[in-house]
Amino acid sequence: MDMDGVLVHEDALIPGADAFLGELRSNGTPFMVLTNNSIRTPRDLRARLLRTGLDIPEESIWTSALATATFLANQRPEGTAYVVGESGLTTALHDIGYVLTDRDPDYVVLGETRTYSFEAITTAIRLVERGARFIATNPDPTGPSLEGSLPATGAVAALITRATGREPYFVGKPNALMMRSALRAIGAHSASTVMIGDRMDTDIVAGLEAGLQTLLVLTGISTRTSVELYPYRPTRIVESVADLVGRTTNPF
Repeated sequence: MDMDGVLVHEDALIPGADAFLGELRSNGTPFMVLTNNSIRTPRDLRARLLRTGLDIPEESIWTSALATATFLANQRPEGTAYVVGESGLTTALHDIGYVLTDRDPDYVVLGETRTYSFEAITTAIRLVERGARFIATNPDPTGPSLEGSLPATGAVAALITRATGREPYFVGKPNALMMRSALRAIGAHSASTVMIGDRMDTDIVAGLEAGLQTLLVLTGISTRTSVELYPYRPTRIVESVADLVGRTTNPF
């Protein structure tokens, strides 16, 4: 399941999310909480969720930063990268043995940050021009805040692409690669797994392309009206995860 818009909104619990997760635990149903945001480590996210009243272990949290690190470890083990991002991304890359550098790196890796630096973006552009491979953690153009939208990875990636003519490879949702890596992390099979999300353009299409059944909740971005704009549909639409309490073993 997605995190923001499904279980929490910023730092507020979505009503019923605690009961929903409690029922999954009591049923012995494995689950993974996904987020395209690469700012925080799973440990940081666990602490954030605890403050909202949700007790989710680190090993049940899968971020686009972890998916990106897993991808790079398979593609080019113990490589080098110039990173535009925060601790969630830099920690994930350190953990796979990557060296972070601005001297002829194998990759430029772009993730989320609340304070994008023009100097860092300029460095990224120049390194991509010199031949560094361009990776981005996710294509989300904006992220939420209490004051309104914030520019996110997809928007800054577009800036770098416009300057260099080079498109990044996006690892996070809707890339089914992130879904498959999450499935492997909990030993799950697509045929017996459901994806729960609040966005048609990331969560639902990612689940669909990974062969999962999908549930759209209306506590986040997408609405019943906006669903009709897409050429694909979720398996089911519910108001929130609270509607799944009492029927988690058979949500359809």
